[in-house]
Amino acid sequence: MSALSEEFYGIDLGDQRLNRRAQNLLERLGDKPLVSIPAACNGWRETRAAYRLFDHKAVTAEAVLAPHIASTVERMGEHPRVLCIQDTSEIDYTGKPSMQGLGPLNLEIRQGLYLHPTLALTPERVCLGLLNGYTWTREPGSLGQPKDPSRPLEEKESVRWVDGYQRVNELAEQLPETRLTYVADREADIYDLFVEAPCPESAADWLVRGKHDRALDDGKSLRQHLADAPVLTETSFERPTAHGVKARVVQQQIKAIRVTLPAPWRPDRMLPDVKVTAILATEPNPPAGEEPVEWLLLTNLPVQTPEQALEKLQWYLCRWQIEVFFRILKSGCCIEKLQLEKLERLEPALAFYMIIAWRVLFVTMLGRECPEMPCDVVFDTAEWQAVYIVTERKSPPDTPPTLDQMVRRVAGLGGFLNRKSDGFPGPQTLWIGLQRAADFVLAMDAQRGLGKGTYG
Repeated sequence: MSALSEEFYGIDLGDQRLNRRAQNLLERLGDKPLVSIPAACNGWRETRAAYRLFDHKAVTAEAVLAPHIASTVERMGEHPRVLCIQDTSEIDYTGKPSMQGLGPLNLEIRQGLYLHPTLALTPERVCLGLLNGYTWTREPGSLGQPKDPSRPLEEKESVRWVDGYQRVNELAEQLPETRLTYVADREADIYDLFVEAPCPESAADWLVRGKHDRALDDGKSLRQHLADAPVLTETSFERPTAHGVKARVVQQQIKAIRVTLPAPWRPDRMLPDVKVTAILATEPNPPAGEEPVEWLLLTNLPVQTPEQALEKLQWYLCRWQIEVFFRILKSGCCIEKLQLEKLERLEPALAFYMIIAWRVLFVTMLGRECPEMPCDVVFDTAEWQAVYIVTERKSPPDTPPTLDQMVRRVAGLGGFLNRKSDGFPGPQTLWIGLQRAADFVLAMDAQRGLGKGTYG
């Protein structure tokens, strides 16, 4: 069984043939994520079997993800702290009008669905896996409708953030030796979430980027209180290139205060006041022409020392990994090019590709954090030996190379030059290299077959 198909160990689709077909298909798609499903499969018979698999009523996204989630939880139990990071991304199928079951995105003419997964990461940014892959669509004609202020949270799209925390909190009870921290961006700045998350000793912590400048009981706003607070510490980091903004070094000042947020009015319930820690990271002297990088973070955890403040800031910076995950899904696995005609087929296919995208992210970051680990922890024997033979032009050693050596060899197949100034390979060169590695494994198998007289 390959390292990737092990994520389907224990899959239960109600039929052993379906289970085997799912494992085989995960390997096929993982070998060639950049191409279409027919191109990844070996011929029309295998392609037809793949489409029948997606069409089967037992093959749902939940059933596909279940064994991987179980493996993720097992990996989480090996770490003292795990960050559970959530975010939403739109999956655009505007150019596929025949696909059934989609809804509008930000415009009625743009059609697709929304993906809202939860990734489990260590504070060192090693992605341990997915905890869910929630998707939803909007009703056609729903955009631009006046908002009803009396509508309960349960009927709003934003309830997904509160539900997401509740799922993480339930998981915390299963992992008493691992402290879980829910991390989310500005859309999760919902007072109801803070109420749902009082965070006793056995529950999950939370860290959310603030969106609202709330008024406190003394008449001052939250930001006014932070403006009056002393600087607790300073920090600097390199911001990666994103959304057309160039990478650069950011130097910030950090302040932290403990405050009580007055409960807002709700038409359907009474909410209690909530105590939170507010952390403000500001860039007092940004480069000329650049917008200052500033974050307001809210958490249940106390922040009294510079070390505690820097720790929470580093946790929030880990949120960038889910953006990388979305980029792998869209650019690497090309999920927006899938042609599966209806949503019921699309959702389990997306689950397959989410597991594939996770593995690319996992290998990339694990190689950075644990370079001396033997590579057979994440690469099966056929993979690392085939890559070694092709790149080194000699027989593989008895002892597997280190993970760092293997990742660099695989990324080299994807265009990574491995110069001193290049740093560590990124996910793009790695996912291209993994595809070529899969081709080499097939070639080696064919060569062994010829040597035994199996072919011809």
